[in-house]
Amino acid sequence: MKDNFVPRDISWLSFNARVLQEANDPSVPLHERIRFLGIHSNNQDEFFRVRVAALSRIVALGDKRNASTKRATLKLEQEAAQELEEIQAIVMQQQSEFNRIWNNIQQELTLHKVFIKTNENLTKQQKEFVETYFDEVVESNVIPLLVDNHRKLPYLRDKSLYLGIVMRKKETAYDQRFALIEIPVFAVGRFVLLPSDEGESNIILLEDIIRYNLRYIFAYFGYDTFDAHIFKVTKDAEFDEDNDINTTLVEKIEKAVRNRRKGKPVRFVYDKNMNETLLNFLIRKLSLSHKDNIIPGGRIHNFRHFMDFPDVLKDKNARSNKPFSPPGLDTLERITDIITRKDVLISTPYHSFTPIITLLREAAMDPDVTTIKVAAYRLAENSKIVNALVNAVRNGKAVTVMLELKARFDEENNLEWKEKLEIEGVKVLIGVPHMKVHAKIAIIKKKVGRKILQYGFVGTGNLNEKTAKIYGDHFLLTCNRKVMADINKIFKYIESYKTLSIDYLKSCKTLLVSPVSMRSGMMALIDNEIKAAKAKKPAEIILKINSLSDHTLINKLYEAASAGVKVKMIVRGIFCAITENKKFKQNIYAISIVDEYLEHARVFVFHNNGNAKIYIGSADWMVRNLDHRIEAAIEITDAAIKKELIDILNIQLNDNVKARLHNKNNQYVVKKGDNAVRSQLEIYNYLNAKLRNDTAEVRPKKIRTK
Repeated sequence: MKDNFVPRDISWLSFNARVLQEANDPSVPLHERIRFLGIHSNNQDEFFRVRVAALSRIVALGDKRNASTKRATLKLEQEAAQELEEIQAIVMQQQSEFNRIWNNIQQELTLHKVFIKTNENLTKQQKEFVETYFDEVVESNVIPLLVDNHRKLPYLRDKSLYLGIVMRKKETAYDQRFALIEIPVFAVGRFVLLPSDEGESNIILLEDIIRYNLRYIFAYFGYDTFDAHIFKVTKDAEFDEDNDINTTLVEKIEKAVRNRRKGKPVRFVYDKNMNETLLNFLIRKLSLSHKDNIIPGGRIHNFRHFMDFPDVLKDKNARSNKPFSPPGLDTLERITDIITRKDVLISTPYHSFTPIITLLREAAMDPDVTTIKVAAYRLAENSKIVNALVNAVRNGKAVTVMLELKARFDEENNLEWKEKLEIEGVKVLIGVPHMKVHAKIAIIKKKVGRKILQYGFVGTGNLNEKTAKIYGDHFLLTCNRKVMADINKIFKYIESYKTLSIDYLKSCKTLLVSPVSMRSGMMALIDNEIKAAKAKKPAEIILKINSLSDHTLINKLYEAASAGVKVKMIVRGIFCAITENKKFKQNIYAISIVDEYLEHARVFVFHNNGNAKIYIGSADWMVRNLDHRIEAAIEITDAAIKKELIDILNIQLNDNVKARLHNKNNQYVVKKGDNAVRSQLEIYNYLNAKLRNDTAEVRPKKIRTK
């Protein structure tokens, strides 16, 4: 821990270890435990593709710089190299824990009569099924590649899974060949249900179907003995935008996506039983050394597919809560008419995301609506949001969509959406060079007599009806004129950034907007609490964010804690702060909640002498969000909504089932309490009670912190 800050990447690894805790928790439904293994695996893939790749770049650049430049950056390179070593050690520990948990889960699956079969333990009926399934479904998607020392290794795709095969003939020990087969998961799927006795479920993985048929695949070559093991390669997924002024942003993104396939390998994960000669061959051909992240594992890899494990478990503990409409929206009255009278808060996934879609559908059909503008970051595969916007264009509305082409790992999807939207007549904005548009905003303009009525929303999450079923987010639907004026300014800047300075966004008077006023606005709000604490007045800050890594704001929170401000935080992921210090009059109380739903909302509460200032927004407290993105946070002014948000936060702060304390050693420690409080379940009950009787007083217990 350096200079009172936990290194960002080490903190993130601690969070991913927290995900493993859920996979290991026997109280979690077995299907969900398997899904958490998939989440852990997917998280780690992205971590290597982005963060480890960045550190590796720093180290690699050190060897290429001239002497004078190298001296200036030597410290940075040494720190990066040291952090890479620490990362590798932690990852190896987590891999061991992952394997232990998976072995235990497999034993539990057998108790449920769910069996994962391999190519070696099939019944006669299952063997016949596997042969037929391979012939009819798999074979056309299998392309075997012979490899040897005399030719360049074929391109190995990131995210893909491969079989490394050693082929021999029984009559001689000298005739040995290597081959590779990419497992066609995207075309076929990873899991195949086998014929099973009644009451049983037998599952085989696609790679084992291919293993079983290797003799058939390579029959032409006369080999009869096969040794086949799984491996995967993780590559540097970062790309640099082309600086050619004659190249459009779309062309730059398209080129960068194509170049991503050329990324340097940053991790090689393999079955620890792989043939040693083949293993060394692959390591050499991939230009890896044993100092790199070469990680031995079990028979199965790419566990991210296990997030979609077949639904074969009948678990009594599985939750079946369904989303419901927020109070006031469960009527036949148009949502448009409701939000012109009052603000409405939608809290997914407890509340249904449908009202957002309905609002846009109403606008599409309303003859008095003239304009719709939305900022989209990640859209669902078959987006109902897009369908509503296309219908609006067909009904003569002017529709503008800000589609962030640089949304990491969604670049190709957004390029496709851009083409589809433009064909329909939607005006598509594609972002600002060297800056991402991450704000979750929308504005609708409607003629009412001689006036123009404006309404829309500001949110914390994506306009994605699929993720809204599992992501905890907030959307404020409003017609506040000052808010709409600021949203108009944000869209004007995005449309005219070539002629407008970024300082134009400083004219936003109500919303806090990155990169011009979000950081300074939050600093001012913290300063106000520090001033109150020094004056012996009540002072408190409650923050809910995904990640906390910005050193400037962390230092300001340290200053607040030293002055006696109560600082309470719910930070799911990266947490670079320390919670205890001799200088603090009040220790910082910080928890992380990992449960069935992904905690994704950003909420900021400042006591403000009893008249709380509350904001919701799209930005975490990270340098990238505050300085290199366009983000928006809106102040909540409706008293009932303010109370509801504070109640939800208090429920979460009181969680002692799925919450973990961030302690002074950067560890996730189980909270203790007399009565079990699982916040996601309590929030569901709380909001559901408000729906049944919106006037009822539903008060959560207050949290007590030292």
